[in-house]
Amino acid sequence: MDSLWLNSFERPQFSHTLPSKTHVLIVGGGITGILCAYMLQQTGVDYILVEADEICSGITKNTTAKITILHGLLYDKLIRSHGYEGAESYLQANQMALHQYHKFCQSVDCDYEQLDAVTYSLNDREKIEYELEALHKLGFSADFADHLPLPFQAAGAVRVKHQAQFHPLKFLFALAKDLRICEHTKVLEFIPDGVVTNHGTIRADKTIITTHFPMLNKHGSYFLKLYQHRSYVLALKNAPNVDGMYIDENKKGLSFRNYGDLLLLGGGAHRTGKKGGNWQELADFARQHYPQAQEVSRWATQDCMSLDGIPYIGQYSSRTPNLYVATGYNKWGMTSAMAAATILTDQILGRDNPHAWVFSPSRTILRPQLFVNIFESTVGLLTPTVPRCPHLGCALKYNPQEHSWDCPCHGSRFTREGKLIDNPATDDKTR
Repeated sequence: MDSLWLNSFERPQFSHTLPSKTHVLIVGGGITGILCAYMLQQTGVDYILVEADEICSGITKNTTAKITILHGLLYDKLIRSHGYEGAESYLQANQMALHQYHKFCQSVDCDYEQLDAVTYSLNDREKIEYELEALHKLGFSADFADHLPLPFQAAGAVRVKHQAQFHPLKFLFALAKDLRICEHTKVLEFIPDGVVTNHGTIRADKTIITTHFPMLNKHGSYFLKLYQHRSYVLALKNAPNVDGMYIDENKKGLSFRNYGDLLLLGGGAHRTGKKGGNWQELADFARQHYPQAQEVSRWATQDCMSLDGIPYIGQYSSRTPNLYVATGYNKWGMTSAMAAATILTDQILGRDNPHAWVFSPSRTILRPQLFVNIFESTVGLLTPTVPRCPHLGCALKYNPQEHSWDCPCHGSRFTREGKLIDNPATDDKTR
C-alpha cells in the first residue's frame, strides 16, 4: 500500500553527524521541515534538521500534491469568521506560496505542470456562488463552471486557472540533497535550550517543530486545537484524463487529478479512528464509472485539521518565545508548507511578515470544532477498553481496512503488532 510517489525517485543520502550546538533546530523531515531548512540555508543561518526515520517517510509521501490557493470553499467562511483583512492575508500568503513553487520548479525536474483547480458541489449551487463572490471581493479571478469532465452532474463549481501539480518527492529530494540533515535521530525530550535525542543532546537558540502533529503537550493546547482526518487514494490505469484538479466541497467527497497516464481518485474520508468509506468506496465508484480501469496503486493519508480552517504557524505558545510550530494544514499541505517556511524564516531572522498574524497559533480557540474535539477526547478517555494510546491514554479502535490501531482523539496510529505509524504519539501502543 505504498504511494505512487515512492516508486520513481533516487533518495539522497546524508552523512551529517549531530552537532552539540546550532542556532536553529528543525524537528521533522517532511515538506515543511525541508522547506524551512532550504530557506534558512539560503540566508546563511546555522541550522540542523533532525528526522526520527528518513525524510519524507511520514505524511508527506502520501499527498496528492495539488498546489493551489483554492482550498475547498474557504474564503466566504474566512470573510465571515476573520473579516476581509484576515481572508485577504490568507489568500495572499497562499498566492506567494504558489509563486514560490513556480519559481523553484523551473530548475527542478519534478513533473511540474500548471492546471486549473476546481472545487465543485454536488447539490448546492448557492455555496459556489457565495465562494465566487468572496474571491471577487478579494480581487482574485475565478469562474463558475457546471460542465465538468467527471462522471456525474455537479450543481456548480469554482474554477481557478494557473494552479499546479507535481511529483512531491522528486521536488523535495532535489532540494534536500545539499541540506544539513540527520536522519534516524529521534527527539526523546525537549529541554529549555534544546532537545535530547537518541544520539545525544543538542543545544539550540531556536527550535521549529514540523512533525505534522506537535508532540509537546504542555504548551499550546494542540491536543484541543487539532484533530486528524483520514482519506484514501487509488491510482487507476485506463481511466480518463480530467485535465485539471477537482475536489468536492464536502470533505467526505471525491477528488480527481491525473499523473501521467494515471487517474488519482481520492475520497472515502473520515475522522481518524472512526468508520468511513475507505478504499472500498473508491473501488465501487471506479467499478461503476470507469469499468475499464485497473488499479496500480493505493494508499492513505491523514491531515491535521484546525479549529477554524487556518493552519497554526508561528510561536508555539505565548510562553515559549524561542519555540516555533507549523501544523493544521486542513488537507492543503503544499501551499501551507511553503507559506509556513516563509513565515518561520522571517520570524527566525527577525523580519516582519505581513501575513504572520492571521496564522498565529495563539489566536482564539473559541470555535464550534473545539467542543467536538473535547467530546471525542472525553469519550476516548472514558472508554474502558484496551489497548490505549500512549499519547494521552485514549482507547484505540481497530481499523480492519488498514489492519491498524487508530486513536479517535488525536489520530495516532499503530500497526496490528503495536508499532507506531503516525504521531502525535512518540512510542508504541500500550496494553
